[in-house]
Amino acid sequence: MTESPDVPLRSRTTRAGLTLAGTPIGDPLDASLRLVQALREASLVAAEDTRRVKKLAAMLEIPLKGRVVAYHEHNEAALTPELVARMQAGERLLLVTDAGMPSVSDPGYRLVTACVEADVPVTCLPGPSAVLVALALSGLPTDRFCFEGFCPRKQGERRRRLEDLADERRTMVFFEAPHRLAATVATMAEVFGEDRRAAVCRELTKTYEEVRRGGLGELRDWAEGEVRGEITIVVEGAGTIRLDPDAALADVLGRVEAGERLKDACKAVGSAAGIPAPQLYDAAVAARRR
Repeated sequence: MTESPDVPLRSRTTRAGLTLAGTPIGDPLDASLRLVQALREASLVAAEDTRRVKKLAAMLEIPLKGRVVAYHEHNEAALTPELVARMQAGERLLLVTDAGMPSVSDPGYRLVTACVEADVPVTCLPGPSAVLVALALSGLPTDRFCFEGFCPRKQGERRRRLEDLADERRTMVFFEAPHRLAATVATMAEVFGEDRRAAVCRELTKTYEEVRRGGLGELRDWAEGEVRGEITIVVEGAGTIRLDPDAALADVLGRVEAGERLKDACKAVGSAAGIPAPQLYDAAVAARRR
């Protein structure tokens, strides 16, 4: 069902269907007037954490009159059909997550898909986004970017994911848990090169907001210390190759002949040439076998 563009915005959030609502990523004062209105008037709220939405409502001095139900990764598969049925019966559901926009690395995608398939109207209340805030603060190109979510937790899978992105020319945005930050940035430095520019954004919009900018090698060393809070990483896209691949390979082989470790030579030459180190490593191994 395609919604008519002349339907007033207020009526879109009060009639039957689903409303996705972006919530503050840190400072509760970032809540929009439309979010305040929606929370105050909602008859049914689905929240990633019911305690968080109730705390937000209390901070905004909003009485939650409607029923609040938990909707998270552990119950969304079972609860989605029930929620869709309730919307089909005439209820308006407000969906919020702990912070930011539902369905962006948070619950919501499954429910939106079910609503689309069931021809249930879906609308959205825009709100704060850690992706866009970090991108704007990074100092890196913003004209083209991609969001890659969380890297895999296991080292091998994480490395393979990043190697797939080694030639990505757009600025890349990642989420990461603080206890995995050091390992992730270290792998990024290995795969993308230590000189690739990046920014680690911590606790965005909160009291202890911090943005660390520099090469991935520099950020790797910093991340080895204790880093806390919500983390967003922004990484510069791959630049134009500054050395011919054959010349870069010859440089690597020459360094190895002079006694440098193959892995270290590939990192150094790859970073200077704009060529992924794993690509140079594979080419050097093949050349040495020949």
